[in-house]
Amino acid sequence: MESLLLNSEVTQSVPIEAIKDAVEEAFQAYERGTVVMPPKSYIDLPQYNGDFRSMPAYVGTDSWEGAAIKWVNVHPDNPSNNNLPTVMGIIIYSDPETLSPLAIMDATVLTRKRTAAATAVATDHLAVDDAHSLGLIGAGTQSYTQFEALTQVRPINKVIVNDVDDDAVDTFIDTYPDFEIQAGTVHEAAACDIVSTVTPAEEPIVPLSAVNPQTHINAIGADAEGKQELNTNILTEGCVFVDSFDQAIHAGEINVPWSRGDLDEDDIYGELGELVSAGDGLAIPQNELTIFDSTGLAIQDVAAAHVAYEYATGLEDIPSTSLFSK
Repeated sequence: MESLLLNSEVTQSVPIEAIKDAVEEAFQAYERGTVVMPPKSYIDLPQYNGDFRSMPAYVGTDSWEGAAIKWVNVHPDNPSNNNLPTVMGIIIYSDPETLSPLAIMDATVLTRKRTAAATAVATDHLAVDDAHSLGLIGAGTQSYTQFEALTQVRPINKVIVNDVDDDAVDTFIDTYPDFEIQAGTVHEAAACDIVSTVTPAEEPIVPLSAVNPQTHINAIGADAEGKQELNTNILTEGCVFVDSFDQAIHAGEINVPWSRGDLDEDDIYGELGELVSAGDGLAIPQNELTIFDSTGLAIQDVAAAHVAYEYATGLEDIPSTSLFSK
């Protein structure tokens, strides 16, 4: 069985719009119950200020099916100490019928893209139609895919970027010379129509006073127990959607206030799968503060891997190797 080997050069070229569409289909399948997704497992390595995570899943949609497992790390000190990305990983993408490994691929780039794809799906459903300003709190690698994905779903013409590292902000601004992008404070970034928080903060950095009543927030940085970027009163005042309730209460933006009893089920408006599947069946908030708590699900990785594999099969000179023989 020949398996494709897809490096970061290949996955970098996979269109994020196609990943966004596949991720939306995966969340519809999640709501319909045609996925199998065991809980994400962690190997904590406090001595290295990091952890490993294993994320397996099967997804069956109306138009495609796939299975994959991702082995991924989160090491916040990597950029400064090792000149490596904070998040790195690989995905093994398999044929569900035969279990044949169709591809082994870079998951570092795909993780960024599938995360941004999910926030684009949520933003498309929750942000006001005429949203035109984007605030990015955190100017690391995820901020780039956030920008690229969110400009696909709303006519963004103003971007404010905030980071504790001024050089990171300058690099981001220089990357997109054709857009109106400026550095700003947390308050200035949080006052935009759409806000994505992509920091490793373990204490809230965004107060309720900074956001507007019609703002939509994508809370992304809190991806493990103990992390929180938004003040709790943002979560209690706004309409909160999560990607997975079970995962969010343990490792999402809501995990800290949930563990303290400051939030309960009545404060959670719904899951993203409900939102994308409901049509007119779910009363989506209009002109209200909305929050999407993105923890990152294995079904997103399957969707991204599916798109990458389909994209790669149309290319020439993709390396392959035989992993199994009859």
